[in-house]
Amino acid sequence: MNPITLRRIAGLFLASLLLTACGSQLSMENYNKLKVGQSYEDVRKVIGEPARCDEMLGIRTCIWGEEKQGITINFVAGQVMLLSATNLK
Repeated sequence: MNPITLRRIAGLFLASLLLTACGSQLSMENYNKLKVGQSYEDVRKVIGEPARCDEMLGIRTCIWGEEKQGITINFVAGQVMLLSATNLK
């Protein structure tokens, strides 16, 4: 195998490990630990790093997992204002 192929395989392997690790924190049990008023850091300690965050008009919306299965949280001034879960087990 050439070095480029080995790098691609290693990259895919690493990505799959990271996705598996992130997914294990996305559970209904962990979702129930989240409360309105918690800080972004507190949330991150419970469910890890978000897949993405967007900010508009002072509201930061972060998604853990994906829209079909995951957790969506809106933060205002760095604190949880609204949270929802979709298809968690």
